[in-house]
Amino acid sequence: MATLEVRLKKASKVYKDGEVIRGVVAVTSKGDISHNGLTLTLEGTVNLQLSAKSVGVFEAFYNSLKPIQLLQYTLELVKPGKFPNGTTEIPFEVPLKGKAGKQLYETYHGVFVSVMYSMRCDMKRSLLSRDVQKVVEFIVEAKSNIPAEDMDKRVEFTISPESLQNVKNRTGVPTFQVTGYLDTANCIITKPFTGEVTVHHSSAPIRSVELQLVRVETCGCAEGFSRDATEIQNIQVGEGDVCRNVSIPIYMIFPRLFTCPTLNTSNFKVEFEVNIIIVFQDDHLVTENFPIKLLRP
Repeated sequence: MATLEVRLKKASKVYKDGEVIRGVVAVTSKGDISHNGLTLTLEGTVNLQLSAKSVGVFEAFYNSLKPIQLLQYTLELVKPGKFPNGTTEIPFEVPLKGKAGKQLYETYHGVFVSVMYSMRCDMKRSLLSRDVQKVVEFIVEAKSNIPAEDMDKRVEFTISPESLQNVKNRTGVPTFQVTGYLDTANCIITKPFTGEVTVHHSSAPIRSVELQLVRVETCGCAEGFSRDATEIQNIQVGEGDVCRNVSIPIYMIFPRLFTCPTLNTSNFKVEFEVNIIIVFQDDHLVTENFPIKLLRP
């Protein structure tokens, strides 16, 4: 029985559109092994999935949720023949280019939208022998068009009972005032997300001050769209009944693979938001929402 191993030259496995992917395929066998050819296939797909709440509303929608093929390229590495005993290494070079008219989006692992790139090596065998296959995922990074203006525009906020929306009964709302700022809403994905939050006063004791990063994924087509917001990560920036009038720093790293530059295409959208959350001791909470745009230089 033979085994396959695909080793990429780049240890990080991170590539950009137009780069050449280099590496070797190692075939290891005990004794001579005959085969019907060795091929290497590059694939890139966008997988779209509906949330359970949307299934009943958008039955017609299923037709347009087929995976979107961004990249499909097959290369013949070795013609039919035999591999000798031991390990045989076959070097390869493959250009990373999308299908005609298709842009390569950045690798992204979401809940309802995911963009994945893989390299698959297949060794075809005779009818009585099982084919051998090895799949390796690699990462694609895509540059964004970065606007010259508004990159360093600070976003200031004030949270108080008067600023709250979607409150049915205001009589039970404690009196409080929280102010702060975000350094920018146009964020470079490789740099930390920063700002400050200050609690000036609160009639109810506070249990926690938190920063939540949210993905907003939209799957759309002619019949309509399904829009879902899900949490990526939640960071506690203040614990307990925090000191009043003391600036609490906000500092968050955007997690790799679970975030990508903001995407807006004809079939789907991937957007991001942050929430500043104040949790009171009685488990009531207030949230201030900020849409942000992620960019890659």
